Amino acid sequence: MDNHKKAFGTKHIAGHLTFPLLAVSLLSSFGSSMLYGYNLAVVNSPSEHIKAFYNATWVQRYGESLDPSPLTILYSLTVSVFALGGMLGSLLVGVLVSRFGRKGTVLKSSPLVFIAGAMMGFSRVLGSPEMVIIGRFITGIHSGISLSVVPMYLGEISPKNLRGFLGLMPSIFICLGVFTAQVLGLPELLGQDETWPLFLAIVVVPTFIQIAMLPFFPESPRYLLIDKSNVHATIAALRCFRGEHDVQDVIEEMKEEQQSLTSDETVSVCQLFLDRTLFWQTLSVIVINMGMQLSGIDAIWFYTNSIFENAGIPLAEIPYTTVGTGAIEIIAGLIGCFTVEKLGRRPLIIGGFSFMGFCCAGITVALVFQARIPWMRYASVIFVIGIIAGFCIGPAGLPFIMTGELFMQSHRPAAYIVGGTLNWLSNFTVGFVFPFLQMSAGAFCYLVFCGVSFFVAIYVYFVIPETKNKTFLEISEMFSSDKSLRKPVMPVDDMKLRKMNGYGALESSSLEYSQP
Repeated sequence: MDNHKKAFGTKHIAGHLTFPLLAVSLLSSFGSSMLYGYNLAVVNSPSEHIKAFYNATWVQRYGESLDPSPLTILYSLTVSVFALGGMLGSLLVGVLVSRFGRKGTVLKSSPLVFIAGAMMGFSRVLGSPEMVIIGRFITGIHSGISLSVVPMYLGEISPKNLRGFLGLMPSIFICLGVFTAQVLGLPELLGQDETWPLFLAIVVVPTFIQIAMLPFFPESPRYLLIDKSNVHATIAALRCFRGEHDVQDVIEEMKEEQQSLTSDETVSVCQLFLDRTLFWQTLSVIVINMGMQLSGIDAIWFYTNSIFENAGIPLAEIPYTTVGTGAIEIIAGLIGCFTVEKLGRRPLIIGGFSFMGFCCAGITVALVFQARIPWMRYASVIFVIGIIAGFCIGPAGLPFIMTGELFMQSHRPAAYIVGGTLNWLSNFTVGFVFPFLQMSAGAFCYLVFCGVSFFVAIYVYFVIPETKNKTFLEISEMFSSDKSLRKPVMPVDDMKLRKMNGYGALESSSLEYSQP
């Protein structure tokens, strides 16, 4: 009888795409995730103008120009300090989402963007390179928060059959942010010496739209019920997102997850690492999040122009070639978004990393032989596009989705802290080290990224199961069959649920399986 009821509880929790679900996905991705992609690429096209500004300011202050090596270090710091801010932001995720909720954290972190935009926008007028670097650091903090919170929010409000589709929405906007930066960075637009501060500061526009409209939509129902035990708000949020009056089956599924938790309280990162039953989930989060950055994609995004220049592409053609790669990113992201619920997570992430590894090996060969074979320079461009396409079709967004899917409610914030911190640490490492790695190893520097990409693909193939169309509880049980370790806790008062008008005619017998 219990198995029948559990099957009933999970059978009807699938849903359809409603306007509130789509609107929240678009707004949160547009005002937060898009900024991450934009800030990854925004320093690429105006790099020479920024370096000239640093040098001119140094001459004005100290009466002498900067040597090439210190100037490279200063610019590398400008690029990579964004990742340091992101790492700090990811460390704050657990505290923020527990206190303010998922939507609340997205909104309360928005002022950081306005502060950073003002600092970068007025940096040239005030003759302060420090304002550019600090502004980049602050935008990194915001991106570090939003890069974890937005997928968490979307994963919790989505029906299980749409979790992959809506969860990949942020990755599409990351690609859109990169493409926007590439287009606005053209010499005819904002990629000029006079306009690069505006180019950096324009990030405030998407955030303003987000904070003006997102407050009209509900908080995560899963957070409201499991973390806050707010039944009334949970039912109202579910009815809004699902477009249905009867949400009984969804609440029962959340209560079942709540019962499986050993504690109602959010666990810490230390507790997560000490829990041996979660070893493979934790290791998987570490591998896919570090692999996402160490695959070399940030080297491509940060230094696209210099890569194309080393490949022999004429300087006048590089900005337009870069814009072409941005269009490929969006197309690949859309392909991943619309196929993830049909193909599943594993084929996209394994295929994406494998293709990136192949292209990293290919670009190494092309760069080695381009001096002897003229057409090899164009092959290197094709391989760069291949790396970007392979990344955007799966590895760009799936690590964040899978980080949320592999853990239950109480462990999810700690998992995002671990994944986000290592993600950003790897981001910083690549951004800061790549110019020097490129100078010392030349074309062979891409073999490091090749090895990482193939390793992650092999790991996912052998370790991580398919999570498509499964509840969080079902996914957790796939990793461990030791149910005795889970101690049920008292669920939300069932009498409150029965008294709610429209929740559904719940008989006590239909809730028997959820009693401890």
